[in-house]
Amino acid sequence: MLLARREEPLQAVAGELGAEYEVCDVGDREAVERVAAAVAKRHARIGLLINNAGIPGRRSFLAIDPQRIEEVLRVNYLGSVWCLKAFLPALEADAPAHVVNVVSVAGVVAVPVSGPYSASKHAQAAFSRSAAAELRGRGVHVHTVYPGFVETEGFPQRGVLGSRAMDRIVIEPERVAQAIVRAVERNRREVFVPAWFRLPALVQALAPSALGRLLASRSYRREGK
Repeated sequence: MLLARREEPLQAVAGELGAEYEVCDVGDREAVERVAAAVAKRHARIGLLINNAGIPGRRSFLAIDPQRIEEVLRVNYLGSVWCLKAFLPALEADAPAHVVNVVSVAGVVAVPVSGPYSASKHAQAAFSRSAAAELRGRGVHVHTVYPGFVETEGFPQRGVLGSRAMDRIVIEPERVAQAIVRAVERNRREVFVPAWFRLPALVQALAPSALGRLLASRSYRREGK
């Protein structure tokens, strides 16, 4: 069962996979609840929910449109909350079931030039961790996946990161899909893709001031100031 806002690509992917789909903006709580009710009539039990919806916010808090900040928060953070709450009865009916929240390394490393996006992903990461603890006793396992730079239609990376060296660390979405499968099969709580991205996450946690100064310096140079 595929959910997304654009029907044309949904139809194409559903046809390729032999899947069902519903048009849904996950940032709209009422829309999610309507779709969940419609899905429940056909599928009372769901073994796996993947929250992968996300939109970019590649500007600083001072430069970005306030409406964009609200949209980024609704889709990137609240979308996961609304979907988990709406589909939880079906997940519990199929327990042991699994939820995968695809967050981002930006959810554990705050980047100045993408402040609104980082904030939304920090919120999603905190939600994912708290949900994992809350739902474990109810037979629902919550996994958090932290991809680095992934080349997709919505998040073009190569050529926009500022250097060829940065382009070399961009990965394809298939690698993230493989990590999601492994996380579920091996029941791993948190996964970084690639695995070495756990290092900057640890630096952020252990030495936030030092990392903040480094990122601020890079941001200053990128903006040409």
